[in-house]
Amino acid sequence: MKDELIQTLHPQPGKTNKKIALKKYEFIKDNLLDILRGSEPTHTELMEELYARVKDNFEGGVQWYGETVKLDLEARNRIVRTNSKPEKYKLTTKEF
Repeated sequence: MKDELIQTLHPQPGKTNKKIALKKYEFIKDNLLDILRGSEPTHTELMEELYARVKDNFEGGVQWYGETVKLDLEARNRIVRTNSKPEKYKLTTKEF
């Protein structure tokens, strides 16, 4: 049986993102949101923490899936970039 897919979104209008396996999406999303519940990391810090958490339990490119899901979460207004230099990521006030 084929994996169920989800069409991910892109925060820039007019850009499309990838279709990925829903199970992988949920796994990466849950880990990204968990990381952001306790911190406001830079992009590098976020991806390094994600990799450290999931590398032993995930099949596929962690950074690629991490970036795809991060963009989707931005498009869905679950996470936002700060105006600081360097940019950091944080949860929006809407916690689902």
